[in-house]
Parts: sequence; C-alpha cells; structure tokens
Amino acid sequence: MAQHNAFYAQSGGVTAVINASACGVIEACREAPEHINKIYAGHNGIIGALTEDLIDVTQESEEAVTALRHTPGVPLAPAVTSSRISKPTVPSTNG
Repeated sequence: MAQHNAFYAQSGGVTAVINASACGVIEACREAPEHINKIYAGHNGIIGALTEDLIDVTQESEEAVTALRHTPGVPLAPAVTSSRISKPTVPSTNG
C-alpha cells in the first residue's frame, strides 16, 4: 500500500490544549506506518503551510512528543523543534 505524508497545523492561541492535540495527531500517525511516511507540522500553524515553513516531526523522540501532552506554552517548541525544514521537496507524480 502506498505511503503518504501527513500535515498538521493548528492556530488559535498558545495553550496546553494545542500541544496535547499535536501530541495526539503525531502519535496516531505513528501508529499507521504502513500508511504514513513523514509527519509535518506547520510552523506558526496555517502560516507555515502557506509559506511552506514546515517542521518534520517524524524523527522526534517518543519522549519529546509525549512531553507535548503536558507542555503549556508555544506549540511544538521547545519540546519539538530540532527538525525544522523549509520548502520540502515534493516528489512529482507526473510520469
């Protein structure tokens, strides 16, 4: 079965709820490795999607992701920021 990448972006405020949601999304994606290859998060939420400023959370440790569940403050930082990327290369689907 083909693998796809997952993208997560959430905006609205700096709260522990946003971090806990990010944790849940990342953990759920990790439970489906046969379907999901890479997991990206938008830096600053949807702005990251619009500017192609993404964080590759695929390689983050289980401990760092789990820490998001109980981390108040800025989502995806400082617990998960080591794999920030800009403008990822997207493979062509044209022949």
